[in-house]
Amino acid sequence: MSLMERLAALAARRMNVLLGLAFASVLATTACWRSAQGGRSWWPDCGIGAVVCVVVLFRERDRLVAAAVGLSVAAGAVLAAGMGYPTGQPGAAASLALSVLAGSAVRVLPFGRAAAVGAAGLVVTALGRVVTADPFHPGVQAWSAGIGVGLVLRLLDHRHRAAVEAVRRDERLALARELHDVVAHHVSGIVMHTHAAQIMLRKQPDLLGPALADIERSGGDAMDAMRRVVALLRDTDDGAAVTAGPEQLIDLVRRFEEHGTAVDLRLPVRAPEWPPVVTATVYRIVQESLTNIARHARGARAAAVTVSQDSANITVEVDNDAPPYSLIRASPRGGYGLIGMRERTEALGGALDAGPKPGTGWSVRATLPLPAGDRR
Repeated sequence: MSLMERLAALAARRMNVLLGLAFASVLATTACWRSAQGGRSWWPDCGIGAVVCVVVLFRERDRLVAAAVGLSVAAGAVLAAGMGYPTGQPGAAASLALSVLAGSAVRVLPFGRAAAVGAAGLVVTALGRVVTADPFHPGVQAWSAGIGVGLVLRLLDHRHRAAVEAVRRDERLALARELHDVVAHHVSGIVMHTHAAQIMLRKQPDLLGPALADIERSGGDAMDAMRRVVALLRDTDDGAAVTAGPEQLIDLVRRFEEHGTAVDLRLPVRAPEWPPVVTATVYRIVQESLTNIARHARGARAAAVTVSQDSANITVEVDNDAPPYSLIRASPRGGYGLIGMRERTEALGGALDAGPKPGTGWSVRATLPLPAGDRR
């Protein structure tokens, strides 16, 4: 499960807890009020309301089914009231629950189904007002408010998806530029080695073998890079690729420390000789992670950047010691930098994971596979 999915699941659980408390409060208030009136029994209102409230807490499994079940229960209560049974549904608790179902359905369902749910709910709640002959009956207002909130959230979700897609597109274009330059470099090498081989063929044929091996190696490198270009587009209007090495990382960390957060930078003992697109990705991951610390982890006093390499992979890890309360600002809607990092990492065949550490702090960890020709 990705970071965004984990945060969304956590937010959904917290929302259900808050809704459960709100429903329990409304049901208890309804029971006390009905008992104090000494007229109609309180249990039909509370019983029917409790059923609809429980449906709301399980709405995430299937929002269309949840809305249909909730409306069916409310419609049954309205029908029973019309036949003379002592129900006043949908009452306060059921109306509140139905408003949540309305907003939930309108927010995520396809437009046709969302419109059908909205219309059905208006019919049921309007009938409830007619049957109870109560001009202040909360059903229609609550359902209409739920539809309105759902439409607003639907619009915000659409804007969020558009922003995420724009971030992904920009990251793909940037990566495509870098990969294009890498492929051009390898192809230029192939052309150079081919000219040298033609000269050797005439003058020193015994040295032709090493020249052909160089051509083969350059061709293999070009093919590896070209595979990464597939499905990516190049924006020719933008500038050249970033090919930042260890020196640029040191300079980046030094500039970040000027803002007051100490950084422990650990690099491979031997200066790595990675393809330009890999070094650029390592730099971008560190840069974005440090930027996120500055923006979202104001309580962080220290950070650690570790870049390591084994026989097959490069690992980049950025940690900080921010207290938990300062991480609340990193909401699911604000993680465009993480989206860009993940897009770039996955385009190279790697994986990225980010999230809170046990206790305190936040960690970003990216694993990038080395091209076969660069493994040692």
